[in-house]
Amino acid sequence: MLAFGPHPDDLEIGLGGTLAKHAALGHRVGLCDLTRGELASNGSPEERVKEGEAARQVLGARWRENLGLPDRAIGADRGHIRQAVELIRRSRPRAVALPYWQDRHPDHTAAAAMLKDAVFSAKLSRYQAAGDPWQVEWTCFYFINDAAPVSFVIDVSEHYDTKRRALACYRSQFSRGGTSVETRLNSPRFNQLVESRDAQFGALAGVAFAEGIVVTEPVVREHLLK
Repeated sequence: MLAFGPHPDDLEIGLGGTLAKHAALGHRVGLCDLTRGELASNGSPEERVKEGEAARQVLGARWRENLGLPDRAIGADRGHIRQAVELIRRSRPRAVALPYWQDRHPDHTAAAAMLKDAVFSAKLSRYQAAGDPWQVEWTCFYFINDAAPVSFVIDVSEHYDTKRRALACYRSQFSRGGTSVETRLNSPRFNQLVESRDAQFGALAGVAFAEGIVVTEPVVREHLLK
């Protein structure tokens, strides 16, 4: 599985439990941050990359890469698609996880559009990028700030403490004090927002915590029996 996030910490916010669960099950999980979040109010780009690596170790992912695309300009250059295509071709994932295409942050919606393009282009033999063509089996979308009707949820109850520990690695973003600027992210309400959403998805499914996933094609089942 290859999961893309616009900025360091986005993957953990929306998909931390699912990433930890797949890693614990023995799946090869790779992470890619598109930018270093250099325009954020708090934390330097170097800090954020280090925090991302610490979170990777907590989640149990095999590797994490940062494409170094410009913050607030994701997809502004067609070369950004090529960089994502080359990573997909190099890592050859069966499934990819992308940000949901509707979100309050413009970078998240821009990332969704650019990455959908990259997933499609990665399979084209005549697309000019390094690596052999690779067709992803399934593209899944996860939520960062907002939510929408889901295609299904992943039960992450047993891995929720791991998600919390991964998020705690991003002290520059989620902690107040010292010279930090007060933001939506380091307000206690933001953590409440994340956990209440996961708890609601969980309650709807009869479990403690779940993360919502959207796919754009029908989910095939063999019969009506649960």
